[in-house]
Amino acid sequence: MKNFDIPLHVRGESVFLDDIPAPEGLLYAAVFTSPAAHGKIERLDAEKARRSPGVIAVLTAADIPGQNQVGGIIQDETLLAAEHVKYIGEPIALVIAETKTLAKKAFKDIQLEITPLPPVLDPREAFKKGNLIIPQRTFALGDVTAAWGQCDVIVEGRVDSGGQEHFYMETQSAMAVPAENKSITLYSSTQSPTAVQRIAARVLGLPMHKVEIDVRRLGGGFGGKEDQATSWACMAGLAAFILKRPVKLTLDRREDMMMTGKRHPYSSDFKIGLKTDGTILAYEVAFYQNSGAAADLSTAILERTLFHCTNAYYIPNVKASAACCYTNLAPFTAFRGFGGPQAMFVLESAIQKAAEKLNLQPRVIQQKNLLKENDTFPYGMQVENCRAGRCWQEADQLYHFEKIFKDVETFNAANKLKKKGAAVMPICFGISFTNTMLNQAGALVHVYTDGSVGVSTGAVEMGQGVNMKILRVAAHTFSINEERIKVETTNTTRVANTSPTAASSAADMNGKAVETACFTILERLKQAAADHFNHPSTADVEIKDERVYLCGKVTDLTWVTLVNNAYLKRINLSAQGFYATPGVYFDRTIEKGKPFAYHVFGTAVMEVTLDCLRGTYDIDAVHIAHDAGRSLDYLIDRGQVEGGLLQGIGWMTMEELIYNPEGKLLTDNTGTYKVPDMKSAPRVVNVHFLEDADNPRAVLSSKAIGEPPFMYGIGVYFALFNAMKAFRADKELFFDSPLTPKKVLNFLY
Repeated sequence: MKNFDIPLHVRGESVFLDDIPAPEGLLYAAVFTSPAAHGKIERLDAEKARRSPGVIAVLTAADIPGQNQVGGIIQDETLLAAEHVKYIGEPIALVIAETKTLAKKAFKDIQLEITPLPPVLDPREAFKKGNLIIPQRTFALGDVTAAWGQCDVIVEGRVDSGGQEHFYMETQSAMAVPAENKSITLYSSTQSPTAVQRIAARVLGLPMHKVEIDVRRLGGGFGGKEDQATSWACMAGLAAFILKRPVKLTLDRREDMMMTGKRHPYSSDFKIGLKTDGTILAYEVAFYQNSGAAADLSTAILERTLFHCTNAYYIPNVKASAACCYTNLAPFTAFRGFGGPQAMFVLESAIQKAAEKLNLQPRVIQQKNLLKENDTFPYGMQVENCRAGRCWQEADQLYHFEKIFKDVETFNAANKLKKKGAAVMPICFGISFTNTMLNQAGALVHVYTDGSVGVSTGAVEMGQGVNMKILRVAAHTFSINEERIKVETTNTTRVANTSPTAASSAADMNGKAVETACFTILERLKQAAADHFNHPSTADVEIKDERVYLCGKVTDLTWVTLVNNAYLKRINLSAQGFYATPGVYFDRTIEKGKPFAYHVFGTAVMEVTLDCLRGTYDIDAVHIAHDAGRSLDYLIDRGQVEGGLLQGIGWMTMEELIYNPEGKLLTDNTGTYKVPDMKSAPRVVNVHFLEDADNPRAVLSSKAIGEPPFMYGIGVYFALFNAMKAFRADKELFFDSPLTPKKVLNFLY
């Protein structure tokens, strides 16, 4: 793998936030949080804590010089609770001391009195009480009411999907260093440098230009650092700004799991109507999203749920409604897939139940209803460059669906206490921020006189390989050796007003911005070359493999010589690039538009073996045909497919969030929360990328890769259920993820 970060990781030389050398006078912060899920703060006394050994200060909401508000889309979230607490783990005070141990010891000296109020933990209960973040939203296509009468079979059901802990290797962390003239520099483990800058400026009462954010790389993010890294950076910034000393705040694993939000749990109702041949005529679904105690990104996530309510299928009559429901749990937040997986799980469950009623294989219904060119989504956009059918066909040709399912039947007929199951999972995922404003990116490119190149963008490297892809775009555009290029840290003073590294769009947008900047410099260099040869047109000048060609013939002018000549002639060797995704829009007054630049398609087939005595299972194989456009880096993209798949399998099978009736998270450490390991990974993973599948709507004809593969994991749930039904055909289906061994045993016996 040529990703330049890999050797650094292997040698332990990669610099993460915790590796930044401690500045002189560094202090450490610890966060004192609410022990109650819901209540009124009657008394908060930190005087004794302030006198504790090693404690420099204890800060509360009263110490905030600006606004005590860190909400992004909706301003409904305080940095430090002042009057009420809304979830266990909500920050109330910040203790700053010479060491983190001393800061945490001072917690016992903080006197806090809370009058408890009854918590609401279930989104359906919150919906009944009217505890909504925004009014319920509905997407519609056709006439569902009229379509029910045309259906031969109608089935209804309920689907529940659990949350998921991000479990990034690097926990939430930030370091703040005060600078001259009331300025401050924040080193933040964030996917959203500009969001941190904007909200830190709000909290500190400063203009944004006095708050600098710098990000080298993250030890994982998966969406958990898109909005939720902001609070910790603001707390460190608040302490440093007031005390005029550097302050570092790092959560340990248990604190991180208790205090931060996770993937949104959903509870949903569906109704689906079909013809006897499996054609879906109508689909109605209601999503109840558990948003937690503040909006965070819930409204945007809910919107993407609606955008993906029909997955890879065309359904002529659809009504999908969705509600963001306030509860007294830590605010749930962005996670790989951003609401799409929850929607797809519901529709696949509906297809599974309908298939049983029609006595058809689910794959018959799936294939019959796959999207075709120019089909219309419920949000009004038509499918372009549709590859849903092609992915299905290539997966079938490569992996032989009929043989897989026939082998499953043969095995099950010969074995009583072990059963196999198989399922097919097609996907369709839209690429772009659904908030049109965010579909923009900037870049700054410098070419130095020795021919080396520095590239700055708004993209954040969090292990997904975006910096390698950006480096590759620059190298390809200039046609120079990749070793000449350095991708700089993500810094708000070099590239301003950045969009989050999220929505699988970082390489698309930032890569395009880099390409634009490189083209600007390249045209200047071509003009310099034309002038050097007294040639009238730059059209005949080409730079290829670090040599200058004129009229198709190689010259004695090299990349380095050309750059030096340009510098001597005072030609600008720096350029800013900007890219705004063209053609995307969405009108929320009518819930119609074209929110995505394009869609990613794919099909996976999975095989599992179930131990019917123990309720345990093995995932034997997952075979994938995936639409990746023209890959910018095959190995990085394959790694993203495999990683996304395994994370999706974890969500569907083992990653279970358990709360007690008071709203306390019980699975708050590595001993109680199970994430996939090598034993739970599929024994075989085959990944086939479509060939000759260029994508004209992204940089160098590539396609986004980060989120779509996550959805393949959903198919494992149904493969397991098919194995369970092979053992207990008399039992009724249920749809409640994760499908843990405990739930499997309850079904089998």
